[in-house]
Amino acid sequence: MENSIYDIPLKKINGEEVNLEQYKGKVLLIVNTASKCGFTPQFEGLEKLYNEYVDRGLVILGFPSNQFLHQDPGSNEEISEFCSLNYGVTFPMFAKIDVNGDATHPLYENLKKSAKGVMGSEKIKWNFTKFLVDKNGNVVKRFPPTTEPSKLVPTIEKLLDQ
Repeated sequence: MENSIYDIPLKKINGEEVNLEQYKGKVLLIVNTASKCGFTPQFEGLEKLYNEYVDRGLVILGFPSNQFLHQDPGSNEEISEFCSLNYGVTFPMFAKIDVNGDATHPLYENLKKSAKGVMGSEKIKWNFTKFLVDKNGNVVKRFPPTTEPSKLVPTIEKLLDQ
C-alpha cells in the first residue's frame, strides 16, 4: 500500500520514535488536541470512548497542536501531565505537531487529502478535528471539532463490526 499511514514516522509524547504499524487491524480515531481550548473538555469524552471500545479494537491517537490561537503552548511533558491530571487520559498521545501550513506533519497531509472538510477544503479549521480510520488504514470520515466524541459511537461501532 503506497503512502500507508502505517509507515509514517511519528514521535510519541515521551519522545519515543514509532509509526502506526502497531495499530494495523485496529480502528483509529486521530484527533488534533489542545490544552487551552473551548473544546478541551472533549478529552473526557475521548477517554470515555477509548475505555469503552479499546477491547473491541478502537485506538484513539492524540496529536497536540499549537496552531490555533496558541492554545497548546506547553512542552510535550507539560501537555502529557495536563491530559493525565485533568482528564485521566490513557490513550496514546504524540509529540506536538503542525496540522496546517508548510510544516504540516506527513500524517496530517495524508489525513487531509483522504477526507476533505467542508466544501472540499483540506485545511484543519480548529482543534479537535477528528479522523476515523478503518482497520485497513483507510481514512473513512472527518468530523468537525463541534462533533462530540459520543456522537461518533454509531460510526465507530460499524467500523469495529466490519
